[in-house]
Amino acid sequence: MEGLRANVRRIAAIAGGSVLLVVGIALLVLPGPGIPLIIGGLALLATQFEWARRLLHWMRERVRSATGRFVTAKRRAEAPPSSPP
Repeated sequence: MEGLRANVRRIAAIAGGSVLLVVGIALLVLPGPGIPLIIGGLALLATQFEWARRLLHWMRERVRSATGRFVTAKRRAEAPPSSPP
């Protein structure tokens, strides 16, 4: 019985992650939150597949990097201009 439950969980994770991933990719060109769905789909697939773990890690690093650049640019834009010496 436990083996059956594990198989059902595995199939559900693969199916759910696949659906989220495909819908997220479609929402990249359609109006909607594509990137969060892609990350959610990869997170589900990462519970079963190493390739999804690596891709999720790569994607998280890119999002962190972009967020850091955005925050830095925003701080520079909001900072008062420095006066010449």
